[in-house]
Amino acid sequence: MDKLGSLKHLFVTVFMSQLATFLVTPAMPDVTMMALCPGQDQCSLAIYLSGFQQAMIGIGLVLMMPIIGNLSDIYGRKAMLTIPVTLSIIPPVILAYRRTKNFYYVYYVLRTLTGMICDGGIQCVALAYVADNMSRAKRASAIGILAGVGSAAFVCGTLTDHFLSTSQIFLVAAIASTVAAVYMQIFLEDTACFEDSIEQPILKSEMENDELDCETAKNVKVFKKVPSLKDIICFLKKSATFSLAASVAFLNSLAEGGEQAPFQYFLKARFHFKKDNFADVMLIANICSASSQLLLMPMLAPLVGEEVLLCLGLTAGFTNLLIDSIARSIWIPYTAALLPIFTSLVKPSLQSIVSKQIGPNEQGIAQGCISSISSVANILSPLMYSPLTALFLSEKAPFPYPGFSILCIGLAWLIAIIPSAMIKTIPLISRQ
Repeated sequence: MDKLGSLKHLFVTVFMSQLATFLVTPAMPDVTMMALCPGQDQCSLAIYLSGFQQAMIGIGLVLMMPIIGNLSDIYGRKAMLTIPVTLSIIPPVILAYRRTKNFYYVYYVLRTLTGMICDGGIQCVALAYVADNMSRAKRASAIGILAGVGSAAFVCGTLTDHFLSTSQIFLVAAIASTVAAVYMQIFLEDTACFEDSIEQPILKSEMENDELDCETAKNVKVFKKVPSLKDIICFLKKSATFSLAASVAFLNSLAEGGEQAPFQYFLKARFHFKKDNFADVMLIANICSASSQLLLMPMLAPLVGEEVLLCLGLTAGFTNLLIDSIARSIWIPYTAALLPIFTSLVKPSLQSIVSKQIGPNEQGIAQGCISSISSVANILSPLMYSPLTALFLSEKAPFPYPGFSILCIGLAWLIAIIPSAMIKTIPLISRQ
């Protein structure tokens, strides 16, 4: 307990799985354009399909994350981690074989279905695994390192992308996913189930309070079953800090969702970005992220607290997109990519704050609730920002400001600073 060495096999598993995911990310805009709109620099169909996929995956995550988190509390982390790690093998195999229009649509469907479990499931269960093995005092550092492992995987994936052909990219991604699944089964030790933990669960004390109309006494063990929306609301109402963290998670994911497909197509249309340009910008951003999460987070979190790091990261996120929205030269997005050294602190800070609000028997469901709330934002984000981006990149824009949609994305981070600042004033939940 409380030793980072106990998490080394989890880090390797997450690294290989994330490497497979991030390896294909820079190539997807070009692959999508080549399959759907060959020879064009702009393609509304590609933007809308990417946005629709993001929304559908978000819907799936809203439903699946509390379930996966809850089941990991009951049946163990390793058992539930096996499912998303294994499913992530399937999509890259399709494009490794062929990237014609028909094969792209097969990939599109399978990636959408598997993404409903994989995109948040690995992170959700991994965070619960960290909480099982680390004390509250060192949990922020461990969560920061876990995030840093993901960023390091992104850096390695982006560097590898430079030396591989498109078909090789998807083949290597499939192999990396397979290695992650096999390695996990051989080396990763499961953690004990905390179903009968003597520590007072956050939800039970909520239910025993007659003033709160959440659940009756006969439903005290509701989380032994599939959690409902009402159960999640009950869970949020117990702690003011948890509720504020959930609102920040929503706004942060709203902005991050806009940074995916809409922002990529903005750079492609505005600055004629190609695969290598995307890879370079993402490489700079993730080198900054990995350095920050692996070095700054463990050093600064014990000194200033996760709440301060959270506000700093949100401010940097807004500044980043503000600069990009008014950029006129291609070098400016490269320079703004340095700001993720602070923006990357948002998620691990939030996850650490949430983890400290609840006991060991509810780590999975707590992280699942936050992932579910974030996924709601991922549903709304493409619905909001994809049409807005397409409009301001077209000749029908209401005024000549192509970066207006990017500025709107950054406003979500600006608004999130308000609840993040309030978290500092809310004491940790009392346990009697």
